[in-house]
Amino acid sequence: MDSIEIIGVKIEKDIEPGDDIPELIIEALNNMNIKLEERDILVICQKIISKAKGFLFDASKVKPSPKALELARKLGKKPGLIEFVLRQSKSIFNIWRRVIITETHHGLICPNAGIDKSNVKGENWYSFLPPDPDMEAQKIREEIGKRLGVYPAVIITDTMSRPFRRGQVNFAIGVAGMAPLLDYRGKSDMYGKPLRITIIAIADEIAAAAELVMGKTKRCPVAIVRNYKYPRSEQASAKELIVKLDEDMFL
Repeated sequence: MDSIEIIGVKIEKDIEPGDDIPELIIEALNNMNIKLEERDILVICQKIISKAKGFLFDASKVKPSPKALELARKLGKKPGLIEFVLRQSKSIFNIWRRVIITETHHGLICPNAGIDKSNVKGENWYSFLPPDPDMEAQKIREEIGKRLGVYPAVIITDTMSRPFRRGQVNFAIGVAGMAPLLDYRGKSDMYGKPLRITIIAIADEIAAAAELVMGKTKRCPVAIVRNYKYPRSEQASAKELIVKLDEDMFL
């Protein structure tokens, strides 16, 4: 029987701008006596990358536009926060209660453009998504490879809500070293019938599985997924997971 292993990697340090994420991962692995393997997948939450890279802002220092002021008044939110949500958004998809559902510049549909303040110090401080998660994943993969001599795949994740489902799930927003999709089209099912539309979002599935050991309160922002035979790719992008609004079957 096939099986995989998921190992949580604790980083006790409170991440600050300028921190070296690959070095912190290597230190944590050494402390746990874990040797990274070539076919491993490193799953990393975007929050530590945003904090290390300085993708943070103080909402009290952001000058709001008239549109932001109007929305802030209607939603009971800080004007500076709403202004930054608008700046990080390609478009507003919907407004639900006190939440702005946006399409980010990455093409993601998510609440408040992915901006949040969980695990960020300061009353008015928030983090925002890395502008290019694929690039951040590739940089981490390259640095790990240079220092350890193995090049695992890397998935950068964020937690998002899902339409018509309760609860949130980790999704892949950046990938490096692996294809994010597994295409079964053209293959046969167990009864010999050809599969015509089945494409599995394996990067999202791995991200969701890794969240089971990572959590939000454990200081465990990294996980290793081991023994999964994923398709390798040096050109892959998490953008492959995104469906354009006019192509989405649910809209």
